[in-house]
Amino acid sequence: MKAIVYQKFGPADVLQTVEQEKPAIKADQVLVKVKAFSINPMDWKIRKGEMTLMSGSKFPKQTGTDFAGMVEETGSAVIGIKKGDEVFGVVKNMMKEGVSAEYVAVTASLVWKKPANISFTQAAAIPVVGTAAVTALEKMGNIRSQTSILVNGATGGFGMFLLQLLKQRGANITAVTSSQGAAYAKKWGANSVKDYKKENVLTQKTTYDFVVDLSGKMGYKSAKQIMKSKALFLNPTPKPIDIPLSLLGNLFRSKKHVVILSNPSAKNTDVLLRALNNGLEIEVNKVFPFAQYKEAYEYAERGGYMGKVVIAID
Repeated sequence: MKAIVYQKFGPADVLQTVEQEKPAIKADQVLVKVKAFSINPMDWKIRKGEMTLMSGSKFPKQTGTDFAGMVEETGSAVIGIKKGDEVFGVVKNMMKEGVSAEYVAVTASLVWKKPANISFTQAAAIPVVGTAAVTALEKMGNIRSQTSILVNGATGGFGMFLLQLLKQRGANITAVTSSQGAAYAKKWGANSVKDYKKENVLTQKTTYDFVVDLSGKMGYKSAKQIMKSKALFLNPTPKPIDIPLSLLGNLFRSKKHVVILSNPSAKNTDVLLRALNNGLEIEVNKVFPFAQYKEAYEYAERGGYMGKVVIAID
């Protein structure tokens, strides 16, 4: 089978295709013929060597974390999934495993049946950012119509899920995005939209119960000035050092800095599947063929698009 790997840290140019054997599965795993896999910021952070404390430095490495495809084989201990099922899922160790290949062996508990009303490319876009958005909701607790939430960098993949989940709960959402993203932010549930090139929310008088910094450009220190006295700053793009520092700092402050990590699980995926049944939309901005994987990662890393970028395998 063909697989995308890299032998050293660096830009998209370090990626290359190689021939590998199909992976053998364990009793609790399934072998999936991959039809699509999505691109997440974590992919290039790991590839550039920014996450070595968690990813390690052993090569070769594969890229990609979440995928969709068809079950080719099931392990002896697997129940509820059979050959031929259309599924989507995620690898168990997102820092050290990858799905950028024609086949992938994954733990069956992290694979779910694909809803018939969405495509493989849409399904591949769900697990990482979708479950991170659900985790953010859990951190927020009870959300009411008076709950004021600022989402900075609101129209990427994470924002697409978060805005719609918040809308379904009736929150009062202010989205910060580009002029091109304004229509998407409104469609996905924002009550008001700020164009970051025209307005600086940090200099305005409005304060919020929650500030979610999806762009990674605002930071807790800046966000404090627009947070209410017991507000939370939700950080889904942490540096490794942010995790211990935020926990320590929160012991001494009322405005909390909370790191959000993706947590794919049956419970969180069920939340997303119910939301899909209630009208949640999945916007795939662009689909690249497998052969154009370098162009796909370069495009994704430039940013500025709405929704997700996905690589498809014929």
